[in-house]
Amino acid sequence: MKKHLQTLAVIPLLLNLGYSGNQNLLAQKEISLDNRYPDKFVNEVFKDNILLNMAYLNGTVKSVKDIKWDEVTKPFKYEFKLDPSKTFAFHSDVENKYQDSLVKTTNAHFNFTDGFKSDGYLFGDGVCHLASLLNWVAKDAGLSVEAPTNHNFANIPDIPKEYGVSIYNLPNSKGSNTLQNLYITNNQFKTIAFRFEYQNNKLKVSVVELN
Repeated sequence: MKKHLQTLAVIPLLLNLGYSGNQNLLAQKEISLDNRYPDKFVNEVFKDNILLNMAYLNGTVKSVKDIKWDEVTKPFKYEFKLDPSKTFAFHSDVENKYQDSLVKTTNAHFNFTDGFKSDGYLFGDGVCHLASLLNWVAKDAGLSVEAPTNHNFANIPDIPKEYGVSIYNLPNSKGSNTLQNLYITNNQFKTIAFRFEYQNNKLKVSVVELN
């Protein structure tokens, strides 16, 4: 009887997350947005830029005029799917070999025009943390990943150094921009989904194989 009750208790959780019995969780990683940087002000800039990057990715923000920070920073769930042999890139300046397979980016350029914040050093600080989280979970899931430029010049809390990704996107600098990007290609035979969940200042990303 006890075993039966434990099994029933798990079902609402699975339904709440949108999982079903014919979906295979390949990998899952999580970071806190409370410890992106030791300085509180800088940490808030990093946090806001990460969440704004997510808002561009999920389509709730399409340009600076859409930004409502109370909405951007609310808890959310979001997913996008990647069919076999298709590629996600962190931004739209991509290497030639990905031109035909590219189907998804975060839809942002991480600058003042897009509404990203500056900590006094550059606009968009913090988005490298999101890219690094994606790199980590995608590699753990066994997907094909290319991250040409490592983020080893600065620590990214919660993420092992080997998964750090440097992201940059300057106007009219496609050559250098392509080298500071992240490319994830679905090398599986089935469609996969990237699932994002943000609550309690924690951002979790799961990679799920869909049957």
